[in-house]
Amino acid sequence: MAIKLCVLLVFPVALLLLAGSSPAAAQLEVGYYSKTCPNVEAIVREEMEKITSAAPSLAGPLLRLHFHDCFVRGCDASVLLSSTEGNLAERDAKPNKSLRGFSSVDRVKAKLEAACPNTVSCADVLTLMARDAVVLAKGPFWPVALGRRDGSVSSATEAADQLPPANGDVPLLTKIFASKGLDLKDLVVLSGAHTLGTAHCPSYAYRLYNFSSAYSADPTLDSEYADRLRTRCKSVDDKAMLSEMDPGSYKTFDTSYYRHVAKRRGLFQSDAALLTDATTREYVQRIATGKFDDVFFKDFSESMIKMGNVGVLTGAQGEIRKKCYIVN
Repeated sequence: MAIKLCVLLVFPVALLLLAGSSPAAAQLEVGYYSKTCPNVEAIVREEMEKITSAAPSLAGPLLRLHFHDCFVRGCDASVLLSSTEGNLAERDAKPNKSLRGFSSVDRVKAKLEAACPNTVSCADVLTLMARDAVVLAKGPFWPVALGRRDGSVSSATEAADQLPPANGDVPLLTKIFASKGLDLKDLVVLSGAHTLGTAHCPSYAYRLYNFSSAYSADPTLDSEYADRLRTRCKSVDDKAMLSEMDPGSYKTFDTSYYRHVAKRRGLFQSDAALLTDATTREYVQRIATGKFDDVFFKDFSESMIKMGNVGVLTGAQGEIRKKCYIVN
């Protein structure tokens, strides 16, 4: 399949190393598998083309998987581990109940195991799949430094405590991001990932019904948009209905998310919160003009590189799982 990249961004390897938040991250390198599995990126891309061609709506969920992995124990594929009799894993934590794409990761990993047994980590697989999900949704390309190892611990409690909540305000979100070596700019830039995907009613319905003693609905939410959401989300208990996070282009990576947020039409309270801080508000309003798509694409690429380096295991740390849902 011929791929048309909306923007091709190439960063020097030095930038990737400088973006690392730990000595371990500095051990990651572009071309890490050049001798042990030279076709790793081509194999991942080929499978991702098939996956997103059959189900374009999976781009958002696969990107989200990578986010939720990196924010708990770093980018170590711990989010992919299944629960066991004695342990409730991250994927079964309440914030992760709506995660999708696990079978797609297993599919790509199986292809790599067939080509290069016991070589490519699940953490690297997920990082590459997230990048390709963005590219195939007409977003930017960025080089991915590889060499991550897989963790062996996965805790639902840690996931519930450490993931950025959909109802978080800027001070709380800034604190969570800072704990991962990410700053305020990364927060507003990575929020742009909400241009892809959908969300279930329980993640935002509280903004529509009985919001507070003073307001039936969240006053920071545009009233017309709130009315439209109520036609889809009938109650706070509606767990079946989905709403697009970026209405009209939820399968395309673009800047329309910021235009919605600027008009007070962000789906989550964390989206609306971006207008309450001077720095994040200025960024939202600037990108919302539609004149700085290239700036956002560059910024998003840089922030994704930083996030992909969070808490990584390298060298003799961790393992290379044979199957992503279970430790060796």
